[in-house]
Amino acid sequence: MRTGIFCNYENYHQDAHRAITEQVAMVKHCESLGFDEAWVTEHHFNEFNLSPSILVLMAHLAGVTSKIRLGSAAVLLAFHNPIQVAEDIATLDHLSGGRLAFGIAKGGPFPEHNRHFATPMGESRAKALEAMTLIHKLLYETDVSFQGNYYHCDRITIFPKPLQKQIPVYIASGDDEGITFAAKHSFGLMGGPPFSLERLKNTVIKYRTLNSSGSEKLMLARFFFVAKTYDQAVSEALPFIRKFSQKMQANAAVVMQNQNHGNQHQKPFDRHNICFEEDYLIENSIIGDVATCRDKIKRFQDELNIDALALKPSAFDWQKNLESLTRYNQEVRSYV
Repeated sequence: MRTGIFCNYENYHQDAHRAITEQVAMVKHCESLGFDEAWVTEHHFNEFNLSPSILVLMAHLAGVTSKIRLGSAAVLLAFHNPIQVAEDIATLDHLSGGRLAFGIAKGGPFPEHNRHFATPMGESRAKALEAMTLIHKLLYETDVSFQGNYYHCDRITIFPKPLQKQIPVYIASGDDEGITFAAKHSFGLMGGPPFSLERLKNTVIKYRTLNSSGSEKLMLARFFFVAKTYDQAVSEALPFIRKFSQKMQANAAVVMQNQNHGNQHQKPFDRHNICFEEDYLIENSIIGDVATCRDKIKRFQDELNIDALALKPSAFDWQKNLESLTRYNQEVRSYV
């Protein structure tokens, strides 16, 4: 199992330059510890998560690192021109020396994204998957013509072609359409921190029924903090978890209200699928003392056969996050 870091570029101190600088330093610290991967998220209109220009951030990381693999987790593909994305990631693959992994998602629940990027929420998934189909053709074929519902091109060839023979692709989706698409192309899967173990198990089972050869390519992202005691770890992580929970529950409520046209009896998100409540997130994260974190990772490995684990440091204190990652490397990693 590969170990990575999940990079949200958190602006803990309302200082954008400091936030970006500290995230870069954390990636470099993880590379020095021998971590395998750094996964960068995409966020928009968010004063706390400063990663709207995901490929620009990854290009910078490519220049200040030399070994750690760099992954997008994920490019919100429905909000980008796929021809430009294909050119950008092919170029980025060269800049990184062939260290690129390409993760995509439809994005959500963030209604303002769909509104301002002119993509109805009901079209995000179909648009993202169609864009990925076009990108894959552009990366490896010449004189590409494409006639889809959203994107069109006529006999174009992009340059440069990627350095890697095949850039690894990961799909962040638990719906049948996304799973089928990933299985058809032998793409990997990504599971985000709020995705339940039950949901992920069902996703892997569905994938395996369609394509047993690619089922081992699962990247699992989890909130993380390891300390000397369980209580210390939860105490450090809880303020971060609470902030995330409050924001995501608010966004989910808006989405559900829109979907139900103001119906006051709409059902809450199914805890067996995805949930943003504090206690659920703590339980489904890798947060605790060394023994607890080892046991949680072992459970994920046994249940899901994960290929890569991306840790999202979950303290508001940057130095404590560095210490937690170091403790993981010294006391947890060799046992899992």
